[in-house]
Amino acid sequence: MWNKLNKSMMVCQMSFGLSYYGVMAILTRFFLEDLNYSEADTMMVVGAFSAIGPLFAIAGGFIADKFLGSYRSLSFAYFSFASAYFLLVIGSTTTNVAMSLAGIALASYARGLMSPSYPSLFKRTFSDQESFEKGFPVNYSVNNVGAFLGQYLFPMLVLITGFNSGFMLSAAMSLFAFAILIYSHKSFVGIGIEIDQKPVSSKNWISFYLLSAAMIGLVFFMFSNMEVGKNIVYAIASAAIIYFISLMFRAKRSDSLKMTTILIMIFLSTAFFIYYGQMMTSMNMVTINTMRGDLFGFIPMAPEAAMSMNPLWCMVAGPVIAFIFSALEKRNINLSTATKVAFSFVLTAIAFGILTLAVKNIGSDVIIRPEVFLVIHFFQAFAEVIVGSMVVAFILSVVPKNIQNFSVSLFSVAIALSGIIGTVFSTSIALEKGQKITQDIVKNIYGGYFSTLTFWAVVMVAIALISSFLIKRILSKVNDESNLTVG
Repeated sequence: MWNKLNKSMMVCQMSFGLSYYGVMAILTRFFLEDLNYSEADTMMVVGAFSAIGPLFAIAGGFIADKFLGSYRSLSFAYFSFASAYFLLVIGSTTTNVAMSLAGIALASYARGLMSPSYPSLFKRTFSDQESFEKGFPVNYSVNNVGAFLGQYLFPMLVLITGFNSGFMLSAAMSLFAFAILIYSHKSFVGIGIEIDQKPVSSKNWISFYLLSAAMIGLVFFMFSNMEVGKNIVYAIASAAIIYFISLMFRAKRSDSLKMTTILIMIFLSTAFFIYYGQMMTSMNMVTINTMRGDLFGFIPMAPEAAMSMNPLWCMVAGPVIAFIFSALEKRNINLSTATKVAFSFVLTAIAFGILTLAVKNIGSDVIIRPEVFLVIHFFQAFAEVIVGSMVVAFILSVVPKNIQNFSVSLFSVAIALSGIIGTVFSTSIALEKGQKITQDIVKNIYGGYFSTLTFWAVVMVAIALISSFLIKRILSKVNDESNLTVG
């Protein structure tokens, strides 16, 4: 199952996790302290940074399908990441807001280019669908090795050497991943589909550069004008879904029914990632304001480094989940993807329920121990790995091959749309610049917010189970019609 190509891709993925999530871990303090943003504006920028990149996976999927192919798109993505972090180095060194926004805009573009290309290329390094489905959760865990190291180490690194050293390390890791892809050029082209193996025409290169310039310019504008930017996210996400629906109407009946199941899964994913996005916004702000002390009394833990608990558990969750579902299948217990997502919402409800209890019962010292967040992230990380790995595999298993990359990008659209929606929700707990955190604020403002999220997570368990029943009926109908045609 494992070979040189998929192992090298996982090294690239780990490098991405370290660089991208390391930057994300320090962006909140960078904008709050160095660039003097308010809590609300900082949450919008950081939330948008985690969301806008996946949104532009729509264009990334289009580029991969029509212009460059998956391998070239992925290579350009890593080079763009490196360039973006160099811009952040300049921005942090000169305290330049425009240069800093240009850096995160370019990084968002790079993530949009990478998101649909990586899984489709990674899939082709395996001999069959079953091996890919077993390997993808492991890949997810490897990505989280990098994410954990980045989110844990970067906050402490910048305290010693400054923000620019963290951004410089991210640039170096991205260049390393880019070099790996270039070194294995012939092997990746050999496993690629036709567009990967053919030379790129001058027309396609020009179209790619023009589209890229337009994307980067639009993202920069969105970060500079977040009120307008969030509406652009809504518009692009809606347009992508409408376009996908139009493809459904033009597809043959069996493909149209399969594409309907993808839409259902996109809805469930959007709802789930509203919760995931809280880690970078509301939960991060709560940890910065309330989390104090070393983990277990001896492991140093900067407040914003609490996010590293998520990839720490994700590293464990990937192999464990792969083992559990494999063991169930051996006993002829085959859970549908939507049923697995329902279980993810159960875990999410537990995670946010614990967080609600923590903030509602906070003491007069207004301190929450790191161990509480470790438990919260345990449940949420397992939920994330299920949704993050299983939904993409489901989409690839049912989608027509001619729109494979675009369909995978819809999963990224779900992440983007939910990220902006979740960020808008999270600004309701933002404090004014210089406002002192108190026990009353934590109990009432934070407590009310997280209790509401917990309630809706429970509701989503029921919705996901109903969706599982519908998807099963639809796919059964497709199989029945296919058998009837063959007969």
